[in-house]
Amino acid sequence: MKKNLLLLTVLIFVACGVSAQKFSNLAPTPPMGWNSWNKFQCNVSETLIKETADAMVSTGLAEAGYQYVVIDDCWHGDRDSLGMIHENPETFPSGMKALADYIHSKNLKFGIYSCAGYKTCAGYPAGRGHEYQDAIQYAKWEVDYLKYDWCNSRALNAEGSYMTIRDALYAAGRPIVLSICEWGSNKPWKWASKYGQLWRTTPDIAPYFDQWKNSHGYDWDVMHIVDRQMSDSVRFYAGPNAWNDPDMLEVGNGMTVSEDRSHFTLWCILAAPLMLGNDLRNISQETLSILTNKEVIAIDQDPLGYEGWRISSENYVEIWVKPLKDSSWAVCFLNRSNQEKVYTIDWSKINVKDDFTMSILDPSSHVYNVRDVWNHKDCGTTAKSMSVTIPIHDVFCVVLK
Repeated sequence: MKKNLLLLTVLIFVACGVSAQKFSNLAPTPPMGWNSWNKFQCNVSETLIKETADAMVSTGLAEAGYQYVVIDDCWHGDRDSLGMIHENPETFPSGMKALADYIHSKNLKFGIYSCAGYKTCAGYPAGRGHEYQDAIQYAKWEVDYLKYDWCNSRALNAEGSYMTIRDALYAAGRPIVLSICEWGSNKPWKWASKYGQLWRTTPDIAPYFDQWKNSHGYDWDVMHIVDRQMSDSVRFYAGPNAWNDPDMLEVGNGMTVSEDRSHFTLWCILAAPLMLGNDLRNISQETLSILTNKEVIAIDQDPLGYEGWRISSENYVEIWVKPLKDSSWAVCFLNRSNQEKVYTIDWSKINVKDDFTMSILDPSSHVYNVRDVWNHKDCGTTAKSMSVTIPIHDVFCVVLK
């Protein structure tokens, strides 16, 4: 009787549906949290997720704004006779609902992973043909965030596939952030805001800063991803509740401290989701100080929601800008070279008049106060030039007010 009732419920959702829409205002600023894939890939378990949630609280990351704990691929068990998905009973013996309850007890939010194809990227049961059943299960488990991948999706239409899972989530009735992960293949920035709160713009990231060096052959280093983000006017499609996603963070996964700092800064300039990808149980103080820098996080979480962009590149020094609330601006100087740079900033030459954001940065006619957000100190004003030393692959980042 229960099985028949469940099947009837699914059929009613599919047949009647609810007006096609996504839940509103689930991500007014870029989502912040942690995802298991970059560090652990398929080595996920109930114990790991609980320990990560504990660490997120004890390290101060939760206080800094990180709230989602997301299990990526490989949590899956089998589907039952009605097609309902279940967790792997060996690695998640208490079940997903109990795990969600544990995470929620920490005042954190629970995230999970699936895929639009017939199998996930790691070969586990995915969502194709089971979208409404899965949405019901996720709602039952009290999931808050769903990352939805694009592997094994041959013969599928990307926009149609993500419309289906959006409709299924809405019909199930639980507000769940939908992270669209089709790697930018079908230019999701042009259509994905109707279906999800964020969408990937690039292939997967690798823990390298500015070199094509990885073991898989398809992962991109940090700067290749950043360069991709600057093409196709991608930034024009982002804003509150609709974010470009250049993939999860690799901070703490083997790059230098300077590279980690630059990686994190650029993601904040880009108004990107800040999804940690390192082992929070064994985090170094240097890594923690980067990830909890409230002045830099504030750039990412600025309520205007404008995505920053590169305005110049000369002699391997790039200048990035991002308009903020109250007519202030974040300005980042990135040393992309393999040698230290002594750089003289002539503020009067950094003039930005952006037709898209209707924002104006004009130090030639207005004097701004300069705040160094990494060293937490004021650096005078833009009334005169200043000289800074930028280490290899590092940044000098300020807010002009």
